[in-house]
Formats: sequence, structure tokens, C-alpha cells
Amino acid sequence: MNKILRRWNAYHQTVRELNSLDNRALADLGIQRADIPAIARDHVAQL
Repeated sequence: MNKILRRWNAYHQTVRELNSLDNRALADLGIQRADIPAIARDHVAQL
């Protein structure tokens, strides 16, 4: 259960942090706003 909560928190934190960036900052990173959920899922899969 602890691992599930850790992943859930990590997913939402990643989404929040990436969503806080403006479009130019995301473009500098090579990220489109529509890619954020997939990037967050990939991130938590590595935990």
C-alpha cells in the first residue's frame, strides 16, 4: 500500500511541476503539454 501511495504522490507532483512551466519552458525541454501525463506515468513506473 505504501508503494501505491508513493507512486500516486510522485505522479501528481510530476504533473503539477510540469504544468507549472510555461509553454516556452516545456518546448525548451522538448515536451508538449499533452505529453505530461505520459511522462509522469513513465516516471512513476521507474520507482
